Amino acid sequence: MSFLPDPNNLFSSVNIWLAVGLLGQMLFGARFFIQWIMSERIGRSIIPLPFWFCSFGGGVVLLSYAIHKEEIVFIIGQGMGLIIYVRNLFLIYREWRDGRINSYGD
Repeated sequence: MSFLPDPNNLFSSVNIWLAVGLLGQMLFGARFFIQWIMSERIGRSIIPLPFWFCSFGGGVVLLSYAIHKEEIVFIIGQGMGLIIYVRNLFLIYREWRDGRINSYGD
């Protein structure tokens, strides 16, 4: 199957890009577990700062993968998401700088 890594050539370009794509997906997906765990800890739904960092980091890696694969739908989706993640990180930074929130974004 072409979507599985080639065990005979582990460091081929195809396998490396597959690893990049999987890493990006894991980083991006981790944000939901972070949000769930933090919300459970404080007993209400929140979107903590690490959620936005995972969103941004995963989005950058997935955008790189999408560009490599030349998938326009994926490129547009990840590119638009990155704008939102950066904007939210900027808003959180501004509130933190002004002393209105703590380091967790709450």
